[in-house]
Amino acid sequence: MVIYSGKAVFGGIAIGKISLYKKGEAQVKRTKVDDVEAEVARYHAAKEVAIEQLGALYDKAVKEVGEASAEIFEVHQMMLDDDDYVESVENIIRTQEVNAEFAVATTGDNFQKMFSEMDDEYFRGRAADMKDISERVVNVLLGNGDGGIKSDEQVIIVADDLAPSETVQMDKDKILSFVTVHGSANSHTAILAKTMNIPAMIGTDIPLTDDIDGKMAVVDGFEGKIYVDPDEDTLAAKKKIYLEEQEKKALLEMLKGKDNVTLDGQHINLYANIGNTKDLALVLKNDAGGIGLFRSEFIYLGSEDYPTEDEQFAIYKTVAENMAGKKVIIRTLDIGADKQADYFKLPAEENPALGLRAIRICLTRPEVFKTQLRAILRASAYGKIAIMFPMIISVDEVKEIKDIVKGVESELDAEGIAYDKDIELGIMIETPAAVMVADELAEEVDFFSVGTNDLTQYTLAIDRQNQSLDRFYDSHHPAILRMLKMIVDAAHRHNAWAGICGELGSDLSLTREFLAMGFDELSVSPGRILPLRKIVLETNVKEYIAEKNS
Repeated sequence: MVIYSGKAVFGGIAIGKISLYKKGEAQVKRTKVDDVEAEVARYHAAKEVAIEQLGALYDKAVKEVGEASAEIFEVHQMMLDDDDYVESVENIIRTQEVNAEFAVATTGDNFQKMFSEMDDEYFRGRAADMKDISERVVNVLLGNGDGGIKSDEQVIIVADDLAPSETVQMDKDKILSFVTVHGSANSHTAILAKTMNIPAMIGTDIPLTDDIDGKMAVVDGFEGKIYVDPDEDTLAAKKKIYLEEQEKKALLEMLKGKDNVTLDGQHINLYANIGNTKDLALVLKNDAGGIGLFRSEFIYLGSEDYPTEDEQFAIYKTVAENMAGKKVIIRTLDIGADKQADYFKLPAEENPALGLRAIRICLTRPEVFKTQLRAILRASAYGKIAIMFPMIISVDEVKEIKDIVKGVESELDAEGIAYDKDIELGIMIETPAAVMVADELAEEVDFFSVGTNDLTQYTLAIDRQNQSLDRFYDSHHPAILRMLKMIVDAAHRHNAWAGICGELGSDLSLTREFLAMGFDELSVSPGRILPLRKIVLETNVKEYIAEKNS
């Protein structure tokens, strides 16, 4: 038995044979061509095939992992049609009189290097995408087929790293676990593993040699280890844990329909975070009490131009109708930083996380903001919608927002368009500034929702996407926990309610602490609703507080 360690990105036990995934990187040779225009035409034909492949991958991904995770394939399609990219390939073919494979590979390498050297985190992240799309076109030109799992049984996928296109084209029914040597906690592989509820590890020190292919292994996503050729005792112990986990899942299903009330009578709302209408099925399947965060920015990120009022209205109306009177909290446009839409033409910034983003874009582009507000307000006539504004730092911002909302409502009144005249307005608390003026802010709004991801980043002065700082990044830092208590207390002092919609809300080790703090709502990914409900139903908050203080 050999044990290899890595970073667990999703817990659980997987037992099965290893399938070593090797990238089918094509060997490209430079050859001279006589008819350059014929070669350019050959390149364009291959590019169109690649775009068709990506379209098929998008459709497959939407069904398997939801629209938000599938959007990367739309991005790849746009990158393949990018004028600079296309012109570079054509220029190399014509000026150097070389084959299309060589021109595409060279362009891919050049663009990847260019993106990887940029200061902006978002554009650095596009470097791997450039490599992925270029390899796709080269494989089409060479007549190579797509990769996949070459096994008739369920397997543990072990790889150096996996591109989105590689994971999506795999047969999900055959995947027990992902184990990669590289990758990050925010990588597509990690996101896919969480969506599929299977254990996954990154940064694993396992050697990618042929002798591990086909060997029996156990992935322990709780402790971040993979056991290759496990001995009988280890295998028996891990099988026991696996069976216990399966029993827990079955018991969780029995919690559907139960109220989220603690043993001593404290109630908390458990809502779901979603990014599109296709996630509604998961919300209902997991018995969420409502939607605590509808990420409206995905409507913008999935468009090639500003979405119209009617386009947005149709989406918000669908969500409201499907939730049948359950609360739907729509967060207004939250782009900027690592979420970019080209048609906004946002200026390049040295530190985009501290730049023009979220509500700052809305307040500096009121025509975009008003269009979205009109769409949301119109949809509020069809269900129980609330509006939430991100990245707030001052009372003045909130007052300006409320004035804009009143102006939009007046327009709708004049046009005779129905909307909920008592619609709740809330803000996200995700900056230390907002925490420090929480009492003043609570006087202006109906609710707070804490974005713990950004609040942690800004409080600890750590870029949450910088993997090299993982050992310093502590979401349980005492400063964060104290801030959370300050936030909920300020809300309650002024008759507002408070929830958490960031990743910390799904941290089961803190659920009792959040109950003790007095939070009214936790909004998490749909799959975390039932595990949270189990803890709520088993908790006596008064006893927990007494134990803490004893």
